[in-house]
Amino acid sequence: MKYLITGGCGFLGSNIVAEVIKRGHDLVVFDNLSRNGSEENLEWLRSQGNVKFIFGDIRNSDNVSTLVKSEKPDVIFHLAGQVAMTTSIEDPRKDFETNALGTLNVLEAVRTNCPGSKIVYSSTNKVYGDLEWLHYKESQTRYVIEEFPDGLPESIPLNFSSPYGCSKGSADQYVLDYSRVYGLKTAVFRHSSMYGGRQFATFDQGWVGWFCEQAIKTKSGTLKEPFTISGNGKQVRDLLHAEDMVRLYLTAAEKIEEINGLVFNIGGGMSNSLSLLELFGILEELLGIKMKFIKLSPRACDQKVFVADIRKAKVMLGWYPQVDSLSGVKKMLEWTNGIVN
Repeated sequence: MKYLITGGCGFLGSNIVAEVIKRGHDLVVFDNLSRNGSEENLEWLRSQGNVKFIFGDIRNSDNVSTLVKSEKPDVIFHLAGQVAMTTSIEDPRKDFETNALGTLNVLEAVRTNCPGSKIVYSSTNKVYGDLEWLHYKESQTRYVIEEFPDGLPESIPLNFSSPYGCSKGSADQYVLDYSRVYGLKTAVFRHSSMYGGRQFATFDQGWVGWFCEQAIKTKSGTLKEPFTISGNGKQVRDLLHAEDMVRLYLTAAEKIEEINGLVFNIGGGMSNSLSLLELFGILEELLGIKMKFIKLSPRACDQKVFVADIRKAKVMLGWYPQVDSLSGVKKMLEWTNGIVN
């Protein structure tokens, strides 16, 4: 089986690529190396085994068409994209061209050159908007959505309320529609918070890794000023570790016939949900520190809570998270410590 992974040098991509290498499948990685840490990830992947790397931009239809026509992959994990809501607000055109147009380029390349390819698309919970129509209860450390105790299902309404939500949501719907209209084999994963090794986190993206880095700097005494958070710290996400993500995508490739044309909310589930304040509590206990931070205004279009109801994925894919949030945070601290020091 031949895999094509767009954005294969990013966080999610590099973890999947490493497992595909380990399993001995044919593999093509397509990336423009624009993401923070992507060049380091490519170097690491080459140390893992044979990697066919093609430099190119998902926004260039000729790049993508030539790639699909020449490689004729059995499976495409379409992971390339602009991943930060804040960046989308700063540059909505680039965000649109990368996420929406880039995805259309992939779909058209497959439709015209290799219609038998299976496509799994990495979407986002931001397609649901800010979720302000829900009712929230505020505890000492977190917000709670009382009407969805098991997390949010795929049936809640879409509401593309930011440039990032619009671009990813448009791509999300195109992927589903190319299954309905053109008969392509596709599936969409709407992700909550992903974290783990090979994630070079920034202030704008990869919050678990970013705060692990601040905790490590606090421990070492190299963080001279308090760091900042957006909002009051009670925002909640369900954490999904890289190891569980890899199993999810490779299982989806094997079961694409059963999930063709379907969408799944993906995350760690309610048992792996944490607020920022709760994550800080874990980090403080693990490292024996006190984290000092300054609160800024909430980010535009941010969600107070997103926890995925993952029962559909459990039933249809036989998949569920196996790395609990405490174990995952410990793993993240170890990896982050390696790149900070």
